[in-house]
Amino acid sequence: MGLSEKYKNQIYAGVLGKMIGVYLGRPVEGWPYQSIIERFGDVPYYVHEELNLPLIVADDDLSGTFAFFRAMEDNGYPKNLTARQIGDTWLNYIIEDRSILWWGGLGNATEHTAYLHLKNGIPAPDSGSMEKNGPVLSQQIGAQIFMDAYAMMCPGDPEYADYLVRACASVSHDGIAVDAAGFLGAMEAAAFDQRNLEKLFDENVRFIQTEELSALVDNVRNICKAESDWRKVRERLDEKYGYHIYPGPCHMVPNHAMVLASLLCAGDDFAESVKIGASAAWDTDCNAGNVGCLNGIRLGIEGIESGPDFRGPVADRLLVITSDGGEGISDAVKETKRIVRAAEAVRGIEGEERRERFAFEYPGSVQGFTVCPYVEYPKCTPKISNGNEIGAGNGLRLNFDILAEGMNAHVSVATFLDIHEEYRNYETYVSPTLYTGQTVTVRADCPREDGPDMRPYIWYADRNGQLQRTDGEWIRLSSKGTVLAWNIPDNGGLPVLRFGLEFSSVKRYRGDVFIRSIDWSNTPRCLNQEGIMMRDMWDTNPFWAKMFVASAKSFSPNLNCTYCISHDEPGGLATIGTRDFTDYTVSSMLKFSLHKRGGLAARSAGHRRYYAAVVSGGDTFQIIKHRDGKETVLAEGSVHYAQFVKYPMKFTLCGNKLEASFGEVTIMAEDKEDAYLCGAAGYVVDEGAVFIDGFHLEKK
Repeated sequence: MGLSEKYKNQIYAGVLGKMIGVYLGRPVEGWPYQSIIERFGDVPYYVHEELNLPLIVADDDLSGTFAFFRAMEDNGYPKNLTARQIGDTWLNYIIEDRSILWWGGLGNATEHTAYLHLKNGIPAPDSGSMEKNGPVLSQQIGAQIFMDAYAMMCPGDPEYADYLVRACASVSHDGIAVDAAGFLGAMEAAAFDQRNLEKLFDENVRFIQTEELSALVDNVRNICKAESDWRKVRERLDEKYGYHIYPGPCHMVPNHAMVLASLLCAGDDFAESVKIGASAAWDTDCNAGNVGCLNGIRLGIEGIESGPDFRGPVADRLLVITSDGGEGISDAVKETKRIVRAAEAVRGIEGEERRERFAFEYPGSVQGFTVCPYVEYPKCTPKISNGNEIGAGNGLRLNFDILAEGMNAHVSVATFLDIHEEYRNYETYVSPTLYTGQTVTVRADCPREDGPDMRPYIWYADRNGQLQRTDGEWIRLSSKGTVLAWNIPDNGGLPVLRFGLEFSSVKRYRGDVFIRSIDWSNTPRCLNQEGIMMRDMWDTNPFWAKMFVASAKSFSPNLNCTYCISHDEPGGLATIGTRDFTDYTVSSMLKFSLHKRGGLAARSAGHRRYYAAVVSGGDTFQIIKHRDGKETVLAEGSVHYAQFVKYPMKFTLCGNKLEASFGEVTIMAEDKEDAYLCGAAGYVVDEGAVFIDGFHLEKK
């Protein structure tokens, strides 16, 4: 018996609430309070378009929350997960100087400082300690903004939430920052069973460990009781807890006070609570995100849907930017299922999880599907919702006003970055989720026996960055159900941007079509990039090359070969693919320059957990396993090679059996202990450069 449907739906609502709050507050983050008032008054709804900003962006609040939570999965769901294990997860997934964190420098940015400590061998929780970082840096806001997923995996168990949240927070913070995060995490866990806000406070102040935080909570509650206008509350909080009192770029105390005030002033009004969090200045996306998460849990989907349509524009979409690029294009259901899986695993219970990529099993979920943005002048625009909202079962519901010949409709989902989108604030690195050579399976039905026609398609970007489309065959839908299977044709290894479905009807069709599930998985049959793909010596970062996620200092197309990877210290990687990639062979022609070691990487789930076939010293050939800074040599042989001479290298993985060849030399290994069974492929280099001719990946 798995986690209850009630708890599952509340976790989903918490994830949605977190996303909504972040997207609401993101455009005005860092604005002075008066500037928000002058420009918008309140921020009751998304204002990104007014500022010419995208809605769905790479954000540290969301990326950190869901990336750092993977410590649970990556360590086998231990009940007593430690700060050290979470710190190792930081190192595995963070791409230094590029993503997730504010890279403000040592002694300025709290998380950057903690990351540098971790990188230099200082483990968590010492990495975030006040002793190491001082009382100012260690008590900024980050402890609070990354903890929500850990709290949500503890429905009805605030004690456990307090433990996990403090472990998470202590990687980078200390003092009242950790205390406030623990208190808020306990409240989120308790909110699964306690809807009354005052009782929620009363029952969870027991988790507070410092007199400073206890006094703050009492003061905020008293101020909110005394004032009916949230702006008056904000004014009084500024006088007592404002940024001018607490040093550092973004101190915990003012923001925690504002989170609590947003909850108390809004009562049971979800929309009002996130509006206050986004309108009150200070760290608007962080605060509104925490408020949205707690109230999403407490008030449920019904609470989120009681005000403006926050869900429609978001459509469940989010980005989780890590070195595990194939997990970057995500959605609220996917992250919910990850949390549910962890909650069930630590309780020792078996879940009944749907395995399809898109099963639309949560209330109103659409998992990123929208009207296709690449189709100009659509003749028919369906209304997109979920069949479970009208009692028609789980499934993407497409309601057509008039579908007829010459009036086709299109829906699609992102499988990579939008070629037209400008990604600001944080650099955005992901790998595609869909590849040519994979098979997409769609299950659909409609109320009529003789329904409309449907065909699949993909949009991809060619070498010049131009949009191209490839279509599958038409198939007739019916009330008996239809299964469509389409093998994605080869396009030269270029990025698939979107998967979509087109609908047409010879006879006028009004009404619904239900997409019950869509799935693709496992290794592509063949993924090839050949020759020199670069067209212009000045275009060193063409769009199609962004499908590789690189933690190396330099990874780019080359005018003399396909790619070049260069790194001036150990551990430079560039990978492509997803955790769907299981058994495969990856191969290239390689030549080396000034390198200490280099070669092929495989089954990478982050850039500190992977296998590699590497050569070093001019005479050594190895298969190695890298795990959180520990390296194990699984096989070794002798070779002879020279700098700037091209050699063929091949790396094959089947289950726990590994085989690598370099020239005429082959070595084999069997990983009998905690083998990696899936993950991305690519290249690794230590202190030097590797020039790459061709990238070839073939399913075994």
